[in-house]
Parts: sequence; structure tokens; C-alpha cells
Amino acid sequence: ASQENRDLFAAAPEKYAPQYGGYCAWAVGHGYTAGIDPEAWTIRDGRLYLNYDLEIREKWLGDAGGWIARGDPNWPGLLAGKE
Repeated sequence: ASQENRDLFAAAPEKYAPQYGGYCAWAVGHGYTAGIDPEAWTIRDGRLYLNYDLEIREKWLGDAGGWIARGDPNWPGLLAGKE
């Protein structure tokens, strides 16, 4: 929206990237990957999380901290499976 915003992004683009490679955070918490609805997003602790749809997003928000705690250790192995 502005040169300042562009400069902030250019300096640290990884800061703005969605978690879990852009896959559904609920699914990653369950140990698999799924696509997302770009309208189903949340920023938590400065990190962007995406979800399959708005219904799943509401379920994820019910225990976002728990889903992140399960998803973070799941993610490296799921990423390896996608390469």
C-alpha cells in the first residue's frame, strides 16, 4: 500500500509467509496437508495461519495454541513428504 510497506516486506519476506507452507493449519495439526480458503486466515503471535475453510478456522481457533503445538512438530515431516 506504500513504499514503506514494500520496503518492510522486501527486508524480511519470510516474516509475511504463511506458516506450514500455506497448507491448512488444522490439517497439519492432524498430521496431513490440505488446501486452504484464502478468506480463512488468522494472525497469531505475528504469524499467519491459513485454514481449509471458515468452519475449520473456527474449530482451529477454539484451541489455536494446542493446534500450533501439534502442528509445529508435524510440519517438518509433512514438508519432507511434499518434496
